[in-house]
Amino acid sequence: MPAEALTTSGSQIAGPRLKVAVLMGGVGQERDISIQSGNCVAEALAQAGLDVVTADIRPDNINILNAPDIDVFFIALHGRFGEDGQLQQILDDRSLLYTGSGPRASRLAFDKWASKTAFDQAGIKTPAAVRFDAETKPGQLESQLAGLSNRYVVKPLRQGSTIGVSIVDDARSAAAAAQQCSSEFGDCMVEQFIAGREITVGVLEQRTLPIIEVKTKNDFYDYDAKYVDEQTQFLFDTIDEPAVRASIEAAALGCFNTLGCRDFARVDFILSHDGQAYALEVNTIPGFTDHSLVPMAAAKAQISFSRLCVRIIEAALRRRSPLQTGDVGGSGTRLAAVGDTEK
Repeated sequence: MPAEALTTSGSQIAGPRLKVAVLMGGVGQERDISIQSGNCVAEALAQAGLDVVTADIRPDNINILNAPDIDVFFIALHGRFGEDGQLQQILDDRSLLYTGSGPRASRLAFDKWASKTAFDQAGIKTPAAVRFDAETKPGQLESQLAGLSNRYVVKPLRQGSTIGVSIVDDARSAAAAAQQCSSEFGDCMVEQFIAGREITVGVLEQRTLPIIEVKTKNDFYDYDAKYVDEQTQFLFDTIDEPAVRASIEAAALGCFNTLGCRDFARVDFILSHDGQAYALEVNTIPGFTDHSLVPMAAAKAQISFSRLCVRIIEAALRRRSPLQTGDVGGSGTRLAAVGDTEK
């Protein structure tokens, strides 16, 4: 298969091949999905003509970071260690170049309470919520929840892929579910259930990708709907009102920038029946298989999977040197300006 032209905003990776290490696996409950994402990214970058190696990385095995000839690390780890800022901090401490958000933004995005607090302070609407931790008594929580909602969403503060999330119908059940969630996953929160449509927006280099509406036969877009159920629908162009689309896109960029994210991310919302978008969370390392939401939205914008991965690499490279002139790493790869041929 011929390699695609590596053009991004008027630039092209030229000269000796750039060497990229794709980091995947990790130790979280999303390990299997991470390996799928990493393998897809590696294949896409290899098709684009880059020199690619892969590494199943864990806190007790980060040997790939000692390789002297890697130009940039593409992080494809989801969940704990890879998405919570730990790996990013290690890379920063070693002055290594990597894709995606830095340690602080990663920590904020991975902690749903911290990100919710940041969104509220920035004026971005989120569902009302109460935090539950080891110091909270179930009876106290039940009292706090009274009048908050008639349905509740219970979720761990630091998990991805909706792991540990449940929906319950009354305050007493919410308090019991929070206690169970806390015992299994640590600190959690109970959130007001917002009836509406599940919406997700990819952000790529400070621009929003086409909005996706997710429809599932399940109560919500849970792990099964994400990765198992083939009947889950991913729909484009379902929001007719220009003002509503614009408000969702503005909120997505607002979430992205409030947390200090960079390069790419995915922002999830509930769109209520009155057209109000409620921000749920930011995924700084969303799924990267060819069936994942960000690649799907990029394809709708006529950005192929391979070009999407290259654009993310180039966004990282800009942090080291100008695209047109910089010698960017151990392989001596240089970036030269050409015309944009993205179609």
